[in-house]
Amino acid sequence: MSGYCFVANQGSRSVAVVSLERFRVTRHIALDAAPAMVLSHPREPKVLVLTPENGTVHEIDAATFSISRRARVGGQAVGMQLAPANNALWVLSREPSALVELPLDSLKPGRRVRLPGPADAFDLVLHKKLQAPIAVAASRQDRTIILASLSKGSIDRTVAAADEPSIVRFRADGAQLIAGSWRGRSATIVDTATGKTVVRLPLPLAPRHFCTTLDGGQLFITGDGMDAVTVVFPYSTEVYQTILAGRTPGAMAVTNPDTSNVSYLMVSNADTNSVTVLDYVYYTLVALVQVGQGPGQILLTADDQYALVLNEKSGDLAVIRVLALSTTPNGGFRRYKSAPLFTLIPVGEKPVSAALVT
Repeated sequence: MSGYCFVANQGSRSVAVVSLERFRVTRHIALDAAPAMVLSHPREPKVLVLTPENGTVHEIDAATFSISRRARVGGQAVGMQLAPANNALWVLSREPSALVELPLDSLKPGRRVRLPGPADAFDLVLHKKLQAPIAVAASRQDRTIILASLSKGSIDRTVAAADEPSIVRFRADGAQLIAGSWRGRSATIVDTATGKTVVRLPLPLAPRHFCTTLDGGQLFITGDGMDAVTVVFPYSTEVYQTILAGRTPGAMAVTNPDTSNVSYLMVSNADTNSVTVLDYVYYTLVALVQVGQGPGQILLTADDQYALVLNEKSGDLAVIRVLALSTTPNGGFRRYKSAPLFTLIPVGEKPVSAALVT
């Protein structure tokens, strides 16, 4: 398998470049601040790295392994996402409070959606009925949900939240959004056209992580208070069920059944240094894989052959061969749920995010 995995090491203020052909680190790229997030460039062999404390986005060229451009959006940033059209990057800034556009051609600040106060989370989507890109931002401090038009660069409406919103996600078609509240232990579904609450769903846990299937039909939620994953059906606006998912489940990833012919939900378990693999069609346990210490983000290669797990405490990248989760080396089905780890690659101090360039 060719390509590279770019890993943001928060503790060592660097980005490690891991060869996916040799499964080893080929380069470390030093940064001027601690990175928190990495995204793959949608059209070119590059990655975009966010250093929140100085509000800067760094563009790294995968051909030269060097920083090609930088863009500063403010004094402090929270996160970043690619625009639905993949032609720009939007960054949530705290100082000043705004959503800032960085067109990928210039990587210079463009439109700004000024927010009334500091926001903690955001999401972007192409509203399919309107055929227009929209954004949502959540503010715990103000207990508000802000809906904005990206094409106009302005706020459409501000919604008062009954529960303090801590995480937000649009439904795949943009017609509704789901706001999770850590304090309220709930998920509130809001109609984006009117800003009205459709339903408030009590949860058995305090939501910290969202993950959706690629078709948007299922939303998986993990958080504090229960060693489980709660399954929500966004289109029927209901909590379907809650299933056990190892100790302290956190970050998640899903396979693409069209690519891999399996429907796996992979869940990191930081307290037990493991990854729990569930089948999200039958809601059964597939495998349990021991990885490094403090596993966090999980990402899958484009062909779904490998799952890459960032171990924040031990500072390494665990590689899981997806086929090995259900079969033995001779091709038979695995009788025991414990599955082997393919390899472990030291990458740096506290890896927190990664992206692939293939």
